Amino acid sequence: MNKGKRVGLAAVCAFFMVAEAILIIASWLLSATMTDGVRSLLSSEGIRWFFGSFSQMLASPLLVWLILLLIAFGSFQKSGAVGLLTSRVPLSYRDKLALRVAFAFLGLLILVIALLTVVPHAILLSVTGELFPSPFSRSLVSVIAFGVCIFSITFGVMSGKLKTLSDVLHALSFGVEKGAPLFILYILAVQFFESLRFVFGDIG
Repeated sequence: MNKGKRVGLAAVCAFFMVAEAILIIASWLLSATMTDGVRSLLSSEGIRWFFGSFSQMLASPLLVWLILLLIAFGSFQKSGAVGLLTSRVPLSYRDKLALRVAFAFLGLLILVIALLTVVPHAILLSVTGELFPSPFSRSLVSVIAFGVCIFSITFGVMSGKLKTLSDVLHALSFGVEKGAPLFILYILAVQFFESLRFVFGDIG
């Protein structure tokens, strides 16, 4: 993540921190004036809610999706596959072979997923036979991330970009390392929106 993106991300994080502080004060003032449906974050109920449900608020599918997408992004970048999209140099024989093998593994994964979703009474369909919503639709982000990782790691190993198990592990963790500031943004954003729901949840 370059300096410009870090500065922009820091500004967004600062916005959510200031917004949370304003919301805390506003919730106290509104509840003190007996505004209907407004709960104070500084009340005993609000403090119990904050400490008691903090972990539960963060443990959402969004967090899992963020981690999986960062892993997929990092593996794709470190495997050297991203260079195929930008380089105008003809591929070497080894890169071509690696690309074919990687697409073969990706095709095999797609075939397996198709067999689990397309055929009648497939396992990943809903009880009514629908694709959306279904176990498949709920795992779509995970399947995409897994497919990108399979393609990237296979290409990296076959092309020689990833020579050791340590290289493979670094490729899988690279995206998480680079995207670590996004976890701070996630925590602040989720906390702010959940606080809004707590304060104004009883209105209407």
